[in-house]
Amino acid sequence: MSTDVHFTPATDSVAIVADGDASSTKRLSPGEVLTISVLVFSAFVAFLSEMVVGVALPQIMVDLDITATTGQWLTTGYALTLAVVIPTTGYVMQRFQLRTIFIASVGMFTLGTAIAAVAPGYELLLTGRIVQALGTAVLVPLLMTTSIGLVAPSRRGQMMALVTAVTAVAPAVGPAFSGLVMSQLTWRWLFIIILPLAVIGLVIGAVKMPNLTTPKRIRFDLLSLMLSAIGFGALVYGLATAGESAGGSFSMSTWVALPLGVAGIAAFVWRQLRLQHRGAAVLDMRIFTHASFARPVIVFVFLVMGAFSLATVLPLVLQESLGLGSLETGLLMVPGGATIGIVSVLVGRYYDRLGARGLAIPGTIVVAAGWWFMTTFTEDTSVGVVLATYVVICAGQAFAWVAIFTMSLGSLPGTLTGHGSAALNSIQQLGGAAGLAVLIGVLSATAGVTDAAAIAAGARAAFTVGAVLALVALVLALFLPRHSRTTDQA
Repeated sequence: MSTDVHFTPATDSVAIVADGDASSTKRLSPGEVLTISVLVFSAFVAFLSEMVVGVALPQIMVDLDITATTGQWLTTGYALTLAVVIPTTGYVMQRFQLRTIFIASVGMFTLGTAIAAVAPGYELLLTGRIVQALGTAVLVPLLMTTSIGLVAPSRRGQMMALVTAVTAVAPAVGPAFSGLVMSQLTWRWLFIIILPLAVIGLVIGAVKMPNLTTPKRIRFDLLSLMLSAIGFGALVYGLATAGESAGGSFSMSTWVALPLGVAGIAAFVWRQLRLQHRGAAVLDMRIFTHASFARPVIVFVFLVMGAFSLATVLPLVLQESLGLGSLETGLLMVPGGATIGIVSVLVGRYYDRLGARGLAIPGTIVVAAGWWFMTTFTEDTSVGVVLATYVVICAGQAFAWVAIFTMSLGSLPGTLTGHGSAALNSIQQLGGAAGLAVLIGVLSATAGVTDAAAIAAGARAAFTVGAVLALVALVLALFLPRHSRTTDQA
């Protein structure tokens, strides 16, 4: 007998109800379709905005008379804010109603966008970026948790494919969008164009989005927030500064931030273990007692270390070694994100038939093969070969990510799904920062100088490290179960 799945207003959890073959035939109600559509649209806009500053940074530096070290905080500060806030989103999604969370998060993102658009100086622009990040931090966990709870188990692969597509396409389009705008207008127009899109999502969600869940009265633990800020913030900052100082000695701030971050996260975990016994944990650690959650998450760590690094190292190679401009580079990154979006949608429908291993193993094989092939790149390699390899790697990532997201979140009880999505997104931030620090460090230490041949040599060394990470992910993927069991136990 198959099962149907829905949110129960009395418990705010995913309930499994025997209903013949309803799980394979159940259609979402118009309100549920609208909810997911508005969340997808708003998450896409937020992710798009996250990636637009990098290309515009040189002009921002000139207009606001700031150095590169100061300007990079427009992106680093965004990442730090996400790292601090995301671990608390599991609590937020249990404590407040869906519409309330949506209005607060998209409203904050909209406010931050407006501040950035009119900012007369650097300080207010940085403030706008941080306010944007405060709103963005909740959106993706909210999208994941809501989507996995609304659809039947047999359709979760397709729904996670949609989430994967959104989280991949928007960051890939961001640099190209930024390059096009910057070729004709000033950097302020990046935020001016995004602002009405954010307002549209906010208005539709505020008016039409139904409240599908009932909140629980849980007391917020301020100490957990402080430990999250210290641990996750310091670790991401330490990893970012380690990457910046790669090729030379680490700065004192790096040596202080890294151990402080590790100690802070350890204290945060210890605090959650104590709080979860009375159901008051900000991030419930019981999610890691579910093997079907923990195993794919470990695979995800190694995959995301490579994926985030490639998105930074490859543009560097295209510009510094192959001689492309920023606009050309941005446009060449778009096919990778589009590939992830298209492949995710195509393979999502086969998750129930093939299972996690059936998607993750072929995906990691393709990713590893792509990384190893890139270790042969030189300054004379054609742009077409580089682009084709990048697209192939992105296709492999789509296979693996759909399997990981579907299996990990689908295996958790409804009361823990929000905590699971918060953990996944926190791991994505930490893993991405760690991988970027390692690969940029290897590239810088190997290249030594900045001529085309040296950059290519450094890139080959960095690609070798990426290939090793992909091989580790492949070995771990072999131990994934074919399917996960969805439960309704708390």
